[in-house]
Amino acid sequence: MSKFFTKASYLLRETFLGLRRGGWMNWAAVSTIMVLLFLFGISLQATWQVESLLNQFGSQLEIAVYLESGVTADSLSDRISSLTDVAQVVTVSKEEAWAQLSQDLGIVDISGATEQLKGNPLVDEIKVKVQNSEAVPAVATQLESLAGVDEVLYITEAVQRLTELNQGLQYVSLAVLAILSLTAISVITTTIRLIVMARRREIEVMQLVGATSVWIYMPFILQGITFGLLGALIAWVLLIGTHQSLQRLSAQQPEFLQFLTVGLQFTPKQMILLPASLFALGSLVGLLGSLVAVRKFAVRA
Repeated sequence: MSKFFTKASYLLRETFLGLRRGGWMNWAAVSTIMVLLFLFGISLQATWQVESLLNQFGSQLEIAVYLESGVTADSLSDRISSLTDVAQVVTVSKEEAWAQLSQDLGIVDISGATEQLKGNPLVDEIKVKVQNSEAVPAVATQLESLAGVDEVLYITEAVQRLTELNQGLQYVSLAVLAILSLTAISVITTTIRLIVMARRREIEVMQLVGATSVWIYMPFILQGITFGLLGALIAWVLLIGTHQSLQRLSAQQPEFLQFLTVGLQFTPKQMILLPASLFALGSLVGLLGSLVAVRKFAVRA
């Protein structure tokens, strides 16, 4: 146990020594990761908010199912309710539909109009709401295959545009994240290389006494991870501060910043997932940057 604590103490001491020698390059690495993770946090929240809005809007999109003549809505309502992604089923009998249509047209004598048309010309209808917009086409296809269904109508273009918008936001976020990640890795790599070069004589001495590459370069890898963790911590604090500032501004001008405030609200799940994602990504970027830096020197050795 004492040997373990001795090694751990050595690694921590060498890690902090390297951070002290890094100077302003440390801040360059940390600030780059901080910008990356701050924008990542904003984009992640925006994606969550857009998905929530899409799901909410998608659940309000009704699929109108018109049945064949003689088929009642009650006979299919239970079966449709059991379909995957179906959120709500509302049945409209042809009598209810005819009464509503007559009212909309201003027909006072409904029975007289029915006699002139030789009966109710309408059919039973089932209005189906789905759980999200992406499931609308699949649910509509299942409804068309049911016996007794004459026609299925829904807003195809609106559903398609919503899906394309969601996918487009995800692609843009991934592209920006990839570019910023490469930039952060490059800055960390440069910083670690400068620190390694400043301690070249010490490293040569350690190599002469038989120290392994892992033991020599592990403090530099820990330094890279430390950069990532510090950047994630600052980004998380900035995200919290942005959220609180927007809340205060919204209290003064609720209509002006209402959308931004709603977009940056934290749910209990997001309060855990967002910082976890920030620290995980920060650690990964820091690890990759330091590995790229020390690999060059380790190969030379």
